[in-house]
Amino acid sequence: MSQRLNVSLCCLILCIANNGDLIASEKISQIKKPQTIKRPPLSLIKVKSTLDQSLQPSLIWVPDSAKTTPTPLFVFLHSWSGNYKQSNTKWQDEAVKRGWIYLHPNFRGVNQQPEACGSKLARQDILDAIDYMIEHYQVDQSRIYLAGSSGGGHMTMLMAGHHPGRFSAASAWVGISDLSDWYHFHVKEGVPQNYARMILKSLTAKPGTSSEIDAEYRDRSPLYWIENATDLPLDLNAGVTDGKTGSVPFAHTLRAFNAIAKRNRTTLITKEEMQQLWDYSKLKTPQPTDQATDKTYGRDIHLRRNSGLARVTIFEGGHEGLPQPACEWLSKQRRDTSDFQKK
Repeated sequence: MSQRLNVSLCCLILCIANNGDLIASEKISQIKKPQTIKRPPLSLIKVKSTLDQSLQPSLIWVPDSAKTTPTPLFVFLHSWSGNYKQSNTKWQDEAVKRGWIYLHPNFRGVNQQPEACGSKLARQDILDAIDYMIEHYQVDQSRIYLAGSSGGGHMTMLMAGHHPGRFSAASAWVGISDLSDWYHFHVKEGVPQNYARMILKSLTAKPGTSSEIDAEYRDRSPLYWIENATDLPLDLNAGVTDGKTGSVPFAHTLRAFNAIAKRNRTTLITKEEMQQLWDYSKLKTPQPTDQATDKTYGRDIHLRRNSGLARVTIFEGGHEGLPQPACEWLSKQRRDTSDFQKK
């Protein structure tokens, strides 16, 4: 009996082990499967700047439908230290699966030269690239969507403020809203750290050096322009630990929202609420909208407020953009921009 029992136990152990291996292999297969999906290649275009006549590169993907049928245009902006070659495949994948045209412009590349970092030249590069796409493809001008994360979030908010009529909707993630404030955040014991040094290369001097320098900081900071975007559906987002585990304190996003709320004469997010989020990652007295569940995020929501066409969300996370909820929200927005394109 004991020998039979031992044999049975051994068989049982082997079966469990084999099943375990099978389950593990299935999990590996499931993890690898999305990576094996063939992603369509991007194509390079070069667009002449209407300001300095230089040729500026962009990468694009265009579905076949855009040759004959009005198709949404998704403009995704690279991060602070990136350029048009930066890999943003998850954002590209969202465009591809939705059948949107994907446009990834350079706007003067890495933010470490005066021509970059939200300059007038950089802003015009984005507009010129959009005009190129409208001229060469069937763009649905009621669905021109703009999005970006980090430095791309900065540029998304800046474009929304300087050129609100050119977009149907915009979604900004963990963006910088005030370059002067962000410069000081990255100065430690009087020594400029990496991002502060990049700002100095872009703006040529630290804030407060002169009225001309301060005017440049203001021109390139969304905080002073985003109130112009009250007619633009605008989605602002940041992770609750950003500024601690990431490089851009989430207050940049909240202050941008407050600028819109002030123009709309709606309730502002208080300094006390901002401090509570910073200290405890939650509000002591959340409002009903703060407690809403949003399955598209797949994260806990710590704050969500609305003002007119704008909303702001502070989610469980750090310095990151979430492509799926951004594009899901954008997909629901419609706003004709064709009249603005002609101006």
